[in-house]
Amino acid sequence: MQTVISSATRSVTIGPDEPFCIIGERINPTGRSKFQEQLRAGDLSRIEVDVAQQVAGGAMVLDVNMGVPLTDEAELLCSAIKLVQRLTDLPLVIDSSVVEALDAALEVYQGKPLVNSVTGEQERLDEILPLVRRHGAAVIALPNEEDEIPDDPRKRLEITRKIIDVAVGKYEIPLADIVIDPLAMPIGADTTLVNKTLDTIWLIREEFGVNMTLGAGNVSFGMPNRAVLGATFLPIAMRCGLTSAIMDARSPEMVEAVKAADLLLGNDDWGAAWIAAHRAKLRAAAAAST
Repeated sequence: MQTVISSATRSVTIGPDEPFCIIGERINPTGRSKFQEQLRAGDLSRIEVDVAQQVAGGAMVLDVNMGVPLTDEAELLCSAIKLVQRLTDLPLVIDSSVVEALDAALEVYQGKPLVNSVTGEQERLDEILPLVRRHGAAVIALPNEEDEIPDDPRKRLEITRKIIDVAVGKYEIPLADIVIDPLAMPIGADTTLVNKTLDTIWLIREEFGVNMTLGAGNVSFGMPNRAVLGATFLPIAMRCGLTSAIMDARSPEMVEAVKAADLLLGNDDWGAAWIAAHRAKLRAAAAAST
């Protein structure tokens, strides 16, 4: 199954037979106090740096989140979307928990975005899915309800089934436009949690065949050597059925692990992308030494 999202001029296809989709996570003020201060002052210049770094790192799609307390999130998100679309032709993920902000951002977005996100709560489904349908967007859905993250992968599968039934049956959203987030949890909190996420990915792939994404950084949160943990987790998750991740595209360890897994799992024909990336690094090194 293929999920296609686009900007005004470029499309990206997410699918099991496609290269793993790297969604850059950096345009997000969470945990970035200086960035939050800049955004409250109406200064969006840091976004230009974040876009450039993520594009250089290998991002194929960019997530844009403007959840800053004491601001007009709808206005700020629209301004950020317009700015990012002037800076790059990569498709975007519009990331907000505020319905009004999502609606406003979808109005100004050029292309077909991915909306992040909706949960299995009926109220949230009825608020967000009509926006997704009206704007012809794709959507990320998380299998949790009423602020509870189920511990059992089969419960997550059950909520996924509910979300898909409502999205496809009630709101006529194509199944291909539903991307499931199987809920990655921090290994530092409980060493069994990653296996539960992997089991969830496998179950969802087997029953629905839909595309999946997750916040890769959630797995290593609170642990040392986070890039190494992420670089180890992602190829395993890819083998289970994960087809994209919201991740730090500035991390060479994680990006290279994904590209290596693409090659080893048969999604890089003749190793062309792997070889091209290696040659590009050699050229950059040679240029830097002159």
